[in-house]
Amino acid sequence: MDSQTSQSSQASQSPTSAHTFQVDLRGLVDLLSHHLYSSPKVYLRELLQNAVDAITARRAEQPDAPATVRLYADGGALRVEDSGIGLTESDVHNLLATIGRSSKRADSAAGLQEARSDFLGQFGIGLLACFVVAERIRVVSRSARTPDAPPVEWTAADDGSYVVRTLPPDARPEPGTTVHLVARPGAGDWLSADRVRSLARDFGSLLPYDVRVGDEPVTDLPAPWDRAHPSPATRRVALARHCHDLFGFTPLDSIDLDVPLAGIRGVAYVLPTAVSPAQRAGHRVHLKGMLLTERAEQLLPDWAFFVRCVLDTDSLRPTASRESLYEDETLAAVRDALGERIRSWLTGLAAGDPERLAAFLSVHYLGVKSLARHDKEMLRTMLPWLPFETTDGRLSLEEFAQRHPVVHFTRTVEEYRQVAPIASAQGVGVVNGGYTYDSELIEALPSVRPGTAVAELDADTVTAHLDAVDPAEELALAAFLAAARARLDPLGCDVVLRAFHPLSVPALHLDDREARHEQARAEAEEQADELWAGILGSLRGSAPRARLVLNHLNPLVRRISSLKDTELIGTATESLYGQALLMAQRPLRPADSALLNRAFIGLLEWATHTDSPKDGLR
Repeated sequence: MDSQTSQSSQASQSPTSAHTFQVDLRGLVDLLSHHLYSSPKVYLRELLQNAVDAITARRAEQPDAPATVRLYADGGALRVEDSGIGLTESDVHNLLATIGRSSKRADSAAGLQEARSDFLGQFGIGLLACFVVAERIRVVSRSARTPDAPPVEWTAADDGSYVVRTLPPDARPEPGTTVHLVARPGAGDWLSADRVRSLARDFGSLLPYDVRVGDEPVTDLPAPWDRAHPSPATRRVALARHCHDLFGFTPLDSIDLDVPLAGIRGVAYVLPTAVSPAQRAGHRVHLKGMLLTERAEQLLPDWAFFVRCVLDTDSLRPTASRESLYEDETLAAVRDALGERIRSWLTGLAAGDPERLAAFLSVHYLGVKSLARHDKEMLRTMLPWLPFETTDGRLSLEEFAQRHPVVHFTRTVEEYRQVAPIASAQGVGVVNGGYTYDSELIEALPSVRPGTAVAELDADTVTAHLDAVDPAEELALAAFLAAARARLDPLGCDVVLRAFHPLSVPALHLDDREARHEQARAEAEEQADELWAGILGSLRGSAPRARLVLNHLNPLVRRISSLKDTELIGTATESLYGQALLMAQRPLRPADSALLNRAFIGLLEWATHTDSPKDGLR
C-alpha cells in the first residue's frame, strides 16, 4: 500500500465528534419579532396556548381536574396561572431550556399526529415568544404526573442564560404552572391590565376552559352561532349584532358554516356593500377555541368574496407562526365544503325567499355570476334572477330568451352602446355582454336552457335588419355616395345607405372586433419600417371594413345627399362620421380627432361663406 493510500485510510478511520448549534437568543428574539410574528401581541396567545395545552394534558389523565387560567397584570409585569399538568425539574431542562422542543411531541409519526390532535401548540417555540415583550421570564411549576416531586423554578433572561432550582413544597401546593413576565424597556404597555384584558378576550373568547383576567371572565361560551334563540328571526338579529361588534358592519344575512366531518362550526356574514372580486377577504379562524388569525385569505373559494367568516376548527393546520393556515389537502377540502354551504344558501333563497335574494343580488350579483359561470346548477337556479342590461331594459336571461327567438349579444360595452338604439328600433333584442362574466354566462345559456339560440351580434347582422333604399333612389345618389366613400376610404371605412329608425339618428358607425384588428394592423403597417411593414402586410386579413350607415329617412342626410359640391359633401360626411363615433362612445384615434377638427372648421368656413359685396368675402 503506498503512502497516499495509507494516509487516506487513516483519515477515514479517525474518530469524529458531534457538536451542537450555538443559539444567540437575542438574535432569535429579533427574528421572531420582525419576521415570524406580525405583532408583539402574540406573546399572550402563546401564554394562553401553553396554559390550555397543559390543562388538556392533565384532563386526559385526570378528567375531573380543575381547568382554570388566571392572568394578573400591573403594567410592568404579568402573572399567568394555570391548573395544568405542570413540570418536574427534568421536564424543565428538557422542555423549557431546549429551543424547538415541545411537550406535545411524540416519538412516532402516528403518535405525533395523535398528540397534535389534542393540543393547540405544535412547533415547540413555547415561551420563547414572550421575550418579544419581556426581558425576564420566571416559571414556577408543580407536576400533576409526579405528585411527590417538589415545585421547580426556571428563571431565564433575554441574553440566553437561565437558572433552575427546586422550591419548598409550600411554594406551590397544587399542581399547575405560574409564569411571571417582567417587561422589556419600552414594552410595558403590552403588559398593562387594559391591553392584557383586550388581548385575552380577542384570543381566548372561545376557549373551552375558565379563563379570567383578574376576576373578569374572558371566555364567552357557547359561541354565538351555537346559542339557542326563541326564533330564527331572533337568532338572525343576534348574529347581526355579533357581526357588527366583530367586523364593524351589519350583514345582509348570515350563513351557517357547519362541517362536522372537518370539525368546523361558524358563520359567514354577507357584506352589505359591493366589493371588488380582486379584494382578498380576511376571515377570523379559531383553532380549538384559540384565535389563530383575523386575516385568513385562502379559507373560501375566490368567488365567495361577498362574505366574511368567523369559525372554529380542530382540523386545519397552522403555519409555524400560528397566524395563518397551512395550504394542504385538508384546507382544500374545507374550502370546497364551505363553498358548498354558501351555494346551498343561495339556492335556498331562490327557492323560498325571493325578496331577500333580490336584496342580495342588488349588491352582489357579480359574485353570483362568478359562481354561475362554473356551475351549471347555480346558473339554472339563478337564471330567473340574475339581471342583465338589454335593449328591453334590465331583465334576466330567462325572461329575455322568452321574448326573443335569438339572444344576440355584444362582447363589449362600446359595441352595445353603438348598436342598442338602432337594434331596438328594428325589433332586434340585444344583451350587453361587456360587463364582467356576462358574455360567458350568455354563451352558457343553451347548456341550461336547451333550444335557446345565442349569437354574437356583428355589423353584418345589424345591417341586414336595416331596410334597403329603393334602387332607383340609391342610383340617383350614386355621385353623392362615391364622394362620401372617397373621403372615408383613407380611414378604412365604407359608406352604405339604409333606411331605419329612429329618424333622429342620421348615421350609424358599425364595426366588429375583426374589423378593428385589421384597422390596427393597417395603421401599424403604415408606421413600421420596411421589414416590419412586410411582416404586417403578410398578416393582412379578409375581415370586412368598418362602415358608416347613412339613414335615408333622416332629413339632414337627405339635404346633404342633394349637395353638388364634392368638397362640401366630403366635409359633411366627415362630420356625420365623427358624430356617429361620439354617439357610440368609442375611443377616438388620433386620425379620428384630426378628422373631427377638420370637419368642424370646414363647416364653419362654409357657414360663414357669402357672396355679399358688402364684406368683400367669398
